[in-house]
Amino acid sequence: MIRLRFPAKLLFLLPVAFLGFFYLYPLAAILRLSLAPEGAVAWQPLRELARTPYYWRVLWFTTWQAAVSTLLVLLLALPTAYVFARYRFRGQQALRTLSTLPFVLPTVVVANAFTALLGPNGLVNGWLVGWFDLAAPPIRLHHTIWMILLAHIFYNYSVALRIISAFWQNLGDELAQAAQLLGASPRRAFCAVTWPLLRPAVLAAALLVFIFCFTSFGVVLILGGPRFATLEVEIYRQAVQVFDLPVAAALSLLQIGFTLVLLLVYVRAQARMNRPLALRAARVTAKPIKTAVDRLLVGATLALLGLLLGLPLGALLLRSVTGPDGLTLLFYRELFINRRGSLFFVPPGTAVFNSVAYALATMLLAVVLGLLAALLLTQKGKKLTIGNRQWSIVNWLDPLFMLPLATSAVTLGFGFIIALNRPPLNLRSSVLLVPIAHTLVALPFVMRSVLPALRRIRPSLREAAAVLGANPRQAWWHVDWPLIRRALLVGAVFAFTVSMGEFGATLFIARPQTPTMPVAIFRFLGQPGALNYGQALAMSSLLMLVCAVGFAAIERFRAGDEGEF
Repeated sequence: MIRLRFPAKLLFLLPVAFLGFFYLYPLAAILRLSLAPEGAVAWQPLRELARTPYYWRVLWFTTWQAAVSTLLVLLLALPTAYVFARYRFRGQQALRTLSTLPFVLPTVVVANAFTALLGPNGLVNGWLVGWFDLAAPPIRLHHTIWMILLAHIFYNYSVALRIISAFWQNLGDELAQAAQLLGASPRRAFCAVTWPLLRPAVLAAALLVFIFCFTSFGVVLILGGPRFATLEVEIYRQAVQVFDLPVAAALSLLQIGFTLVLLLVYVRAQARMNRPLALRAARVTAKPIKTAVDRLLVGATLALLGLLLGLPLGALLLRSVTGPDGLTLLFYRELFINRRGSLFFVPPGTAVFNSVAYALATMLLAVVLGLLAALLLTQKGKKLTIGNRQWSIVNWLDPLFMLPLATSAVTLGFGFIIALNRPPLNLRSSVLLVPIAHTLVALPFVMRSVLPALRRIRPSLREAAAVLGANPRQAWWHVDWPLIRRALLVGAVFAFTVSMGEFGATLFIARPQTPTMPVAIFRFLGQPGALNYGQALAMSSLLMLVCAVGFAAIERFRAGDEGEF
């Protein structure tokens, strides 16, 4: 534990104050607007939700599409998790890393990738029309539920794969082998022995995927069109298009309630994963590929992985360099030209500069605040007595810092609009609002990257430095800093990547003259013409490249399984 003097401890107030001003205060404003829009308690917005069948349909669609998406993700991820957990083959770690890339991609990029592959003018329809001389595209999935489900599978497949395979590969085979020695068939041994041990990991993955699909915004907004709306999309429509703020606030309150309940269930499922088990190293439980059945199973799994994850991203890249006359870089060149009469206030290329500037500011804020929060959580805080038990105040702050991840970006953006428009926090028209919102989302990633590294530092190292005459500042610089800087670099890259791809909150708060890359992509998609669509594809490809480089850096600098996620 690092012992700091009183003035230095005041620095710990910075992350707490940041969370209070820019997270709790906007949420309180949403609560006030939904329950007391005129200053006195009024239940009219909530009554309107309860009485209007449309909002019930929105809630029902949000729930069932998330459930179906989760089921499809698990059906595809479980066989792949088995292959990654039980077999050793060349390039396995690289494939595991690449399979996680879709999850760090912005939702607008994912939506554009599927439009480029299966849209009316996508590659598949283009090939079919050309090969069979058809008059119209034969595949019509655009603005259908099927396109939404496919995008959700693509986006969340890696989440389930990573959680389940990481748990499965450390489960020993002794109990299952003992069951087979007692006469159980392999199927019976799996159902009676392996599945009960694996079930908490599957449940945790399912709940996490369900939460992500339940709070889906960009995918539904772009691929679903006007026919479909989740709670996230309806909050955006009510606040921005209809400008019915009380109803939007009531929907946000409903969204927060559902999400918090789901997260509580997820925390319980994750706690069950931490029960003592006879875990084994992955190299012990995995086996080499020997038989034809092994080769068929692994080959089919890798083919599925390549088709599911590679085709949409490949289609996005190919369509971004394909024009009416063949291959071209026209769409990329047009990103840096502001033609007269354009609906954009700035050249599209300026959105790239804006995103990078916001991401750098976010990275700086998130690193400073995340490091301070991690240091705070390693201190021995005061005890709070409740009944006959004592609770550390610091331990209460740990879940508090994670709350922004439990809140949708759309809700955060809406809270900023209604809360930060008057003194003392009149930031609604300030360029600072975007990096502040991005920092809220990135802060938990930085904190969870640094916290394990801090907790692994042995106190004897600091004590040895003190014996040699080092003061606390010197001990920090020569002992702690070398041991945590790689983890801090991982958190910094996380913050940069998260900021580059953030879409939900930015769409609310970004000023028209300072759009980010995801907002510019959304604007392009909202305008007719092949040039606008081509520029959306080009900017999506650039954003995908930035996220891929960032994620590769995270994997490169990560020391082991750095982080607590």
